[in-house]
Amino acid sequence: QAHLVESGGGLVQPGGSLRLSCAASGFTFSGSFMSWYRQAPGKERELVARIGSTGGRITYADSVKGRFTISRDNLKNTLYLQMNSLKPDDTAVYYCYAESVIDGFVNDYWGQGTQVTVSS
Repeated sequence: QAHLVESGGGLVQPGGSLRLSCAASGFTFSGSFMSWYRQAPGKERELVARIGSTGGRITYADSVKGRFTISRDNLKNTLYLQMNSLKPDDTAVYYCYAESVIDGFVNDYWGQGTQVTVSS
């Protein structure tokens, strides 16, 4: 059974940094597209960043370009999100998301989320 477990969230002051991690198990991590999403109170869940199975094909939401960096370690089955120059608008629950293609069918998985709060 697939599991995604996020960690690294917390309270940080504006301008600060956090590094989120997502530990994956139960599916072929190295063959999966991985993404970070976030959901702020009262707002829809939105895509933050996405990375291809081998570390390429990276895309970012315009709101985080130049501040956030997505990466992965396929030997450790772990996805990362380095967040710098954090703003109060970055406050949200951040979710890890996996798209695993098996025999032409996409199986997708979500983590439970980790809270990021940017406030002075």
